[in-house]
Amino acid sequence: VTRVARGLFLARDLVNTPANELGPAELARAAGDVAGEHSARVAVIEGRDLIAQNYPMVWAVGAASTRAPRLIDVRWGDASLPRLTLVGKGVCFDSGGLDIKPASAMLTMKKDMGGAAAVLALAHMIMDAKLPVALRVLIPAVENSVSGDAYRPGDVLKSRKGITVEIGNTDAEGRLVLADALTEGDSEAPDLMICMATLTGAARVATGFDLPPFFTQDEKLAGDLMAASVREADAMWRLPLWRGYRELIDSKVADLNNSPSSPNGGAITAALFLERFVEKAKAFAHFDIPAWNERARAGRPIGGEAQAVRAIYAMLKARYRQ
Repeated sequence: VTRVARGLFLARDLVNTPANELGPAELARAAGDVAGEHSARVAVIEGRDLIAQNYPMVWAVGAASTRAPRLIDVRWGDASLPRLTLVGKGVCFDSGGLDIKPASAMLTMKKDMGGAAAVLALAHMIMDAKLPVALRVLIPAVENSVSGDAYRPGDVLKSRKGITVEIGNTDAEGRLVLADALTEGDSEAPDLMICMATLTGAARVATGFDLPPFFTQDEKLAGDLMAASVREADAMWRLPLWRGYRELIDSKVADLNNSPSSPNGGAITAALFLERFVEKAKAFAHFDIPAWNERARAGRPIGGEAQAVRAIYAMLKARYRQ
């Protein structure tokens, strides 16, 4: 109970911290604190080194901010054990970039690093329980800002994977930074890779704030997650990776467009975008979480929340504990 509570409070505290006090550097420091507690290894690629080490979309999204973007990489456990990779969206504040958000939509954008907070909470639980896995945590940490260095609508970016992406909207930045991180995570062919992100408003329209959707093609994984969700009273709901919508993310000038012209099925098209960067992982699931309680309930005050984390941890315990 203490292990889970500490993880949840860690995530809540990170999400609730104002963006002026939690930028990419501070998020990297928080990841280092979690890693240090469990004798994990941390590597951080910062600023223009992202270009040299081929994380071009992480760099592009974060280049407009005076706070340098980063790729945070945490490793823990024996490499001979089953490989578990967690990828979390770490957009510490999202102005929308040049496609700037209206003021009302920015009020909670300190929570746009909620996916990173969630995977750090999950990583704490996994390491504290000493689950027999080779754990890797990848967090692209950026601030999506506006300046002369900002990437633009109509730009074409080359990803770490080599896939080119036309920028339909600079406010669809999360899938860009995640794509580079997922490519790196996928390169090791993990047994299971889990992505967590405050990715789309479309997911909120589809299932609300209390019921985060997840996407996977793995039927056993989906069943295990739903069973754990019920056991732990940690709500989630599976949405389809519907192949018929793949053409909606096509581009006439690049391999993909990050923002389809149609808003319909937006959570699905975003998940399909991410899936294009995952080929080798034996199982993959993507969670589109709000990371936020918009109304107070027992034990769930208004503010940051680590949604789906308890259920995922319970599923992992059942799968990996000896």
